[in-house]
Amino acid sequence: MRDFFGEPGAPSFDDPLGMLRACHGRIERQLVTLGRLVRHLPEHGADADARAAAAAILRYFDTAAPNHHADEEASVFPRLLARAPDARDLIARLERDHHETFAPLWLKLRPLLAGIAGGQRANLPPALVRAAEVAYAEHIAVENDLLLPMCADVLSPEELDAIGTEMAARRGTRWRSTRAPLGAIAPD
Repeated sequence: MRDFFGEPGAPSFDDPLGMLRACHGRIERQLVTLGRLVRHLPEHGADADARAAAAAILRYFDTAAPNHHADEEASVFPRLLARAPDARDLIARLERDHHETFAPLWLKLRPLLAGIAGGQRANLPPALVRAAEVAYAEHIAVENDLLLPMCADVLSPEELDAIGTEMAARRGTRWRSTRAPLGAIAPD
């Protein structure tokens, strides 16, 4: 198994649903860091730890998070809708979260974090951070509890391979499924 996330036992493109779930865990960890940062700043200002934390959060939400949303919107949602039309409302809700909740939150948070990373500011509005924490927690719970199990139930191995391939391409990685093609295994 390719350790794409640099974590022991992390899922690979062979398990795109596992990768999405792992991304949720990484988002949650970034939000924990954001919460710590908001508490750290009043006492320590934009010290080296604060600058490093802000830079790490920026890197994650500028690169991995957009890929994650694209994985869902371009690769997962259309396939799920084709197999389970009753998922339309769920998918619409998740897309609204991406565009109407997370995008505006990031537009507010990003310049503040950039200022901290650059040592030019030393505060974050706690209410804004709390809004991000709550919005992501609710969204991730819906995806982990409803979306991913539904995908596991209805998407074929070939569709999952296609999703894995698209996820790899989005990240500039060449990947080929390790699954044997159907019919490639000879009977005993």
